[in-house]
Amino acid sequence: MPQHVAIIMDGNRRWAAKRSMLRALGHVSGARQVRQIIDACMERGVNYLTLFAFSTENWQRPADEVSSLMGLLVHYLQKEVSAMHASGVRLKVVGDLNRFDGQLQSLMASGQALTANNSKLTLTIAANYGGRWDMMQAVQAWQAANPAQSVADMNEVALRPYFSMGYAPDPDLLIRTGGESRISNFMLWQVAYTELFFTDTLWPDFSAQSLDHALQWYQARDRRFGASRPPSPEITRCAI
Repeated sequence: MPQHVAIIMDGNRRWAAKRSMLRALGHVSGARQVRQIIDACMERGVNYLTLFAFSTENWQRPADEVSSLMGLLVHYLQKEVSAMHASGVRLKVVGDLNRFDGQLQSLMASGQALTANNSKLTLTIAANYGGRWDMMQAVQAWQAANPAQSVADMNEVALRPYFSMGYAPDPDLLIRTGGESRISNFMLWQVAYTELFFTDTLWPDFSAQSLDHALQWYQARDRRFGASRPPSPEITRCAI
């Protein structure tokens, strides 16, 4: 079972369009799926779940859609944090949060404080997040913490704690719903050896059974992290 599953929740707008609904209703339907996937991950022993909720590029969408997404995020935090806490979920929110309004920042901070000591599952919501932003801010944070040193003194081990998700292991499995086959500036540093699973299923239709299909696919992968596979005993005997 993967320790850390990350999901790019794509396809809400297309799901709504197929049903002649407003885009906002697609996002609402997508938000409803989050609880099911959180519960499914806990039941299956996944320790970290990271959801790409809003990217740095999503500000380019129509203003009314951005506004509805912000409202939905506020509503989600108001409604779900208490249930998360009761279930033992630790909430983390990562990204450049300064662009959000005061109410949303306050809800993010209070939700993280309330659930800080929970350990059943760490749920990370990536909001106004981009992989390139994350790498830039990590280098800048390292430099601020080590003003007497040059970046030439920096290595991967030293930089790792300064990433926005320095508290979590790298994702073992990245799932993207909605039929696209790209990672869209999500966790660029962390997914170097992540298994990538792309599905045509639109996010509002992504169920616990869909998650199981992705997990089964992952479990059949041969993860070598750049190393070669050891020869089997049969091959060794033949060589001798």
